[in-house]
Amino acid sequence: MLTETATPGDGHDGHEPRPLTLRFPSSPHGARLARRHAVRWMEQGGYPPASDATCAVALVVGELAANAVRHGRVPGRDFGLRLALDRAAALLRIEVADAASAKRLPTVAPSSHPEGESGRGLLLVDALAARWGSAPRRPVGKTVWAELRLPPDAVGGSGSGSREGPADLEGRSVAAPPSARYGATR
Repeated sequence: MLTETATPGDGHDGHEPRPLTLRFPSSPHGARLARRHAVRWMEQGGYPPASDATCAVALVVGELAANAVRHGRVPGRDFGLRLALDRAAALLRIEVADAASAKRLPTVAPSSHPEGESGRGLLLVDALAARWGSAPRRPVGKTVWAELRLPPDAVGGSGSGSREGPADLEGRSVAAPPSARYGATR
C-alpha cells in the first residue's frame, strides 16, 4: 500500500518544492516505486529525469530503499521515504525509514569482496553523498539518510542552468555518459 502524506511542489515558483513523504510496501516492488517517485519529484522540481542530479538521487533512493527491504523488513510494516530540498544550501536530503531496530546501525560503508554479488550499495551512497548516516527511530526502527549536493546552477529553480554539456554533482563539466553518446534510452 502506497501512502502519500505530502506532495511535491512544482518547483517553478522560486520556492523550494515541498518535502515528499511517502510510505511503500517493504518489497522489491516498493523499492522500485520509491525510486520512480523520487525521479518524478525531481522532475517536478525542475530537474530533468536524465540529469546527473536526478540520476544520483534515483541511485541513492534505490540503494537505501533496497537495503530497507532486504535488511530492515518487518512483516506487515512499510518503509518510508522522505525527500527535502534546501535550495539555499544546495542540498537534497534523502531519508529512508524502516521498522527494524538494528543491533548495529550503519556508520561507514562496508568493504565488499571484489567477486561478491552484493555489498556495494553503501559504497555507492558514500561516493555520491556529501554525507550520510543513520539514526534510531522512535518508537521502533531506524532512519538512514544521505545529503546530496546539487549543482549551483540547477538549484535556482529550473534545473536548466547555462552550462553546456553534462556536469557532476559539484557542477564540474564531465564527458557525456556512454548512454548519451550512443543514443541509449532508459
